[in-house]
Amino acid sequence: MKSLFCCPVCGGAMDRGEGSCRCGRGHSFDIAKEGYVNLLPANRQHSKAPGDDKEMAAARTRFLEGGWYGPLRDKLCKLVKEMATAAPVLLDAGCGEGWYTQALAEAVAFKGGRTAGIDLSKPSIKKAARRCPAGEFAVGTVYHLPLAEASIDVMVNCFSPLAAKEFARVVRPGGRFLYVVPGPRHLWELKEILYEEPYENEERREEYSGFRWLDAVPVETAFTLTEGQAIRDLFRMTPYFWKTPQAGAARLAERERLTVTAQFRVHILERTEGRVRYDGL
Repeated sequence: MKSLFCCPVCGGAMDRGEGSCRCGRGHSFDIAKEGYVNLLPANRQHSKAPGDDKEMAAARTRFLEGGWYGPLRDKLCKLVKEMATAAPVLLDAGCGEGWYTQALAEAVAFKGGRTAGIDLSKPSIKKAARRCPAGEFAVGTVYHLPLAEASIDVMVNCFSPLAAKEFARVVRPGGRFLYVVPGPRHLWELKEILYEEPYENEERREEYSGFRWLDAVPVETAFTLTEGQAIRDLFRMTPYFWKTPQAGAARLAERERLTVTAQFRVHILERTEGRVRYDGL
């Protein structure tokens, strides 16, 4: 079977066999028992274990499986079904543990499509591959995607690093890019506990070379966490975990109940005609 991924060494197409992916030049990459393949060259690793660690992946998995962000996942699936062509190829760039990817894969399978997910974190990709065996998953970086030019019909990026030029390289002209960012008052109640002077997130229209901005779809939901573990998991999966003053983290640690508002913006962009200069694989 032809793999959705291409060789990270030479850029050639790859066949996915029983236990490995191999390109025409003989570069071979083993498929792990969980079903993913590691396509991150050693010279692009900035640490021995890049990306989120096991604890971060576990916290995000526990929180997302609680269903608190279900309205966002449902909206993404609805948008994909509306805009996808026949037999679409979808990429979840920065797919994490695959909670969104699994539902997105079902949405594109409805139209005879295929799904790929890529993430820098090996612990996360292991979970994603087990969760969604119908998809193809790889350890890799969004800044050097192991994908052919114009090979993706729909790309989703949900709270993950943005590599606009690389995304424009792999999305076909006319294809769509769904970029999820926090709304102005996303997790506002959490921030009120963490910071003396909480601030709103900037809201702006997203414009990137190679893409035409179409719309920003709002998604908002409120929920109540009634266990300290769920509150800590939410905190752990946010950027605030790394930059919150000790006093703020201590205040949050005392909470066993928290009602919080999640506010998202799904920016919809269309890949325009013409090439965008890029560095290649």
